[in-house]
Amino acid sequence: MNISKITSLKELLAKPFARQIRKKINKWANNPIETQEKVFQRLISEAAGTAFGKDHDFISINDYNDFVKRVPIRDYEGLKPYVDRVVEGEENVLWKKKPIYFAKTSGTTSGSKYIPITKESMPYHVEAARNAILMYVAETGKAKFVNGKMIFLQGSPILEEKNGIQLGRLSGIVAHYVPKYLQKNRMPSWKTNCIDDWETKVDAIVEETINENMTIISGIPSWVQMYFERLQQKTNKKIGDIFKNFDLFIFGGVNYEPYRAKFENLIGRKVDSIELYPASEGFFAFQDKQNEKGMLLQLNSGIFYEFIKADEFFDENPTRITLKDVEIGVNYVMIISTNAGLWAYNIGDTVEFTSVKPYRVIVSGRIKHFISAFGEHVIGKEVEQALQEAAKDTDIRVSEFTVAPQINPDEGLPYHEWFIEFENQPSDLLKFAKKIDELLQQQNTYYFDLIKGKVLRPLKISIVKTNGFKDYMKSIGKLGGQNKIPRLANDRNIADALYSYNLVN
Repeated sequence: MNISKITSLKELLAKPFARQIRKKINKWANNPIETQEKVFQRLISEAAGTAFGKDHDFISINDYNDFVKRVPIRDYEGLKPYVDRVVEGEENVLWKKKPIYFAKTSGTTSGSKYIPITKESMPYHVEAARNAILMYVAETGKAKFVNGKMIFLQGSPILEEKNGIQLGRLSGIVAHYVPKYLQKNRMPSWKTNCIDDWETKVDAIVEETINENMTIISGIPSWVQMYFERLQQKTNKKIGDIFKNFDLFIFGGVNYEPYRAKFENLIGRKVDSIELYPASEGFFAFQDKQNEKGMLLQLNSGIFYEFIKADEFFDENPTRITLKDVEIGVNYVMIISTNAGLWAYNIGDTVEFTSVKPYRVIVSGRIKHFISAFGEHVIGKEVEQALQEAAKDTDIRVSEFTVAPQINPDEGLPYHEWFIEFENQPSDLLKFAKKIDELLQQQNTYYFDLIKGKVLRPLKISIVKTNGFKDYMKSIGKLGGQNKIPRLANDRNIADALYSYNLVN
């Protein structure tokens, strides 16, 4: 049998397999509350004999109300005493036995964070990514991409070891679980994937892929953008002309919408996309429909979800609710308990539900990433949407941006300062800033009142030079991989760094 027949067979088999997976997913998605109750009971039962389970009297927990009474909300700092014991090699602390991995992430207050991944939780990280693609195949009938090459721009798969537990970046850990049937299709090579320096790595990936039949490209948009730009510099061609069969972009980590116009210009045509919501703590959601807003919340993946309204989160006793009580369009802090041993754990993300039949979410921001220097509580989703709408139906293209408050200006009222790196900047910057400001006021009544009441003046745009954000990330050792520019900060740490050498005068 020749190669073309083998690849055609792979494409042929993908469709019935995709339909089979869709059927399984629909079964739990159509029974969400029952599914979550089973997950909850299983988690409590299996962890009752752990140190955490004994400390919190899991054996007496019969329902969710009992759980709320016994287990307080914690972030990483709150759970750290238990995690430290696991890191030191102790068994049966947060979950049965030892974890098989630690996903190492950068913490803001505690240095490196070690997020446990267990034998029970690991398969869900892999299955969810696979299922996202299969749901796309089941919906669209498109499966030709299985015959081509696929790339995921990720961290190094080289793992360290700590007291018998392997540790590394999540994307590096997942790289060890690529199914055998995809190994020949997967790029870059292992050697290239192990390169630490991001710019060197991107150049090596360009060399390896430039003459290949790339059909799927995936990664965080800001870093895929760098890969595309290097390809374009080398060939002077659109990405869609270099990779004629490139038809599917898979992304996660940040909202794609601010990048969409830029990407379509780089590619030269529209391609389908799938949004994922993976994290070291769990794979929470993926886009299951091309024409529906939001991502399908993974309810049958060893994760039990709770939610707290974001505007109540910092109250003394905020109300905790489960899935059955959430409402569409409300900004919630998402709390998780998992089969990796995270209990009532605040991952720091805020989400909004776009649908409850089935339950779909968008990531609206980070509970710590907002601007409320004057009580406005502007969140990431609002600034992204305002910028997107302002640039809509224009030739304005934004490469990257962030927003910070200017509390003590040299003259006049305080304001929000927008640092924007344009690929194609507006002919009238003041008009563009005015449009963004009006759109932000429409979304956020607190901001509207502050502008109207002359507490704030309308926003100001400071233009960041080409590659300014990349230079900034490089200067703090966070270029590439899973690192992202925060959309919002309530301080001026990033703003002041950009001022020092990255602004267009």
